[in-house]
Amino acid sequence: MTLLDSVARAIKLEEKAVSDSLGLVYVLRPDSNRTNLFADSIIKASTYTGNHFLDLAKNAATAKRSILGYGHVRPARDRWVIAVIIVLLLFTALLNIFATKDLSNIFISFYSRKSTQTGKEDSPITTWIFIGLFLLFGFTFGLFLYLLTTGYYKVYYTISGVQLFLTLSVVILALFAGKFLILKFLGFVFNINKLVSDYIMTLSLTYFNITFVFLPVALCFSLIATKFIPYLLSVTLLLSVIIFVWQYLRSSVGIISNFQFHKFYLFVYLCALEICPILILIKALDIGFR
Repeated sequence: MTLLDSVARAIKLEEKAVSDSLGLVYVLRPDSNRTNLFADSIIKASTYTGNHFLDLAKNAATAKRSILGYGHVRPARDRWVIAVIIVLLLFTALLNIFATKDLSNIFISFYSRKSTQTGKEDSPITTWIFIGLFLLFGFTFGLFLYLLTTGYYKVYYTISGVQLFLTLSVVILALFAGKFLILKFLGFVFNINKLVSDYIMTLSLTYFNITFVFLPVALCFSLIATKFIPYLLSVTLLLSVIIFVWQYLRSSVGIISNFQFHKFYLFVYLCALEICPILILIKALDIGFR
């Protein structure tokens, strides 16, 4: 063996010795008798040492909330409600196109008492526009009651969906049409047709003004979150009360100044045909204060 070969062999033997020593320390299986600190820390952190699992609920309540959770179901509203609102808005737009002056008179009637006078040639609205606005009022108020009962108060009836909405709308139209007929009959019996006609027109203009309040309210009702609905209802109630009080005060002053009768009769009428039907409707729909 030459000198260079012996040197190369010695270098290889030294490298093998070093690699074997490193393998004994880092590569080979460690001694089983040596303490494994990592395994001991995992066992210590994961092993249950409580009181027969009776304190798990308490520990879970005090533990940090996980990123993942059960969550809650987001209430979904009926899709056809948006379609109905769009139809009502388009119907309102058509009324505005074909009867701009009549709709303007309705809005002006809220401020001007002169525009509510009837029995003359310059009637605030024509018959066909009256019918169209009356239908708009019935279906708008029916949609609002549907959203209020099923969407907010979660009241369940034997019917639901579009059938419930149409039923509520037809009932509202029938009730208010019956109210107008009763007023006409009372005017005929007591020979106060002119006074009753003025009063019916005042009621109609009041309802039509409220319609343009409930239409955007129904739109907001179907889109906003449930937590904002109480604020929406408060604003709606305030606007409705202002419109009713303003119109009724003006009509009552006109009736009292033009026709002398005992004020008790006016009180009986308001209770019988104005306040009582609303209370009956609230009771029948089960949407009282909860």
